Amino acid sequence: MSDVTAQDAIIMLMVMVSASDRTMADAELAKIGEVVGSFPVFDGYARDRVMVTAETASLALAEDGGMQSVLAAAQTAIPDRLADTAYACAVEVAAADLRLEQEELRMLQMIRDTLGLDKLTVAALERSAMARYRRA
Repeated sequence: MSDVTAQDAIIMLMVMVSASDRTMADAELAKIGEVVGSFPVFDGYARDRVMVTAETASLALAEDGGMQSVLAAAQTAIPDRLADTAYACAVEVAAADLRLEQEELRMLQMIRDTLGLDKLTVAALERSAMARYRRA
């Protein structure tokens, strides 16, 4: 995967989380669009590029070694200063359907390891998502 921007890589990670449990729930797909449309990291990102990037990620994930390929592209494209932002985006998608499957948890672990995030940052981002999605 060449010419992958940080924003492309973040979208690819969100797709990877969504696809990790073998189903891409409508809530998760909607959340990807919402994140791209509202998070400042995506300012200036062409909206028509989202579907192309998501499709690229899906095709890559279907290949042998695809998961490692996407993770390697993310590791290369995402600068350290955006690692926590990328993880926050991935957590948003995982939490969107209000349930976390074991596969999603494993995928989040792989993403945080790939991005080199410390445990305190990870805990804060995950706790924040839990608070946002909690029902009364």
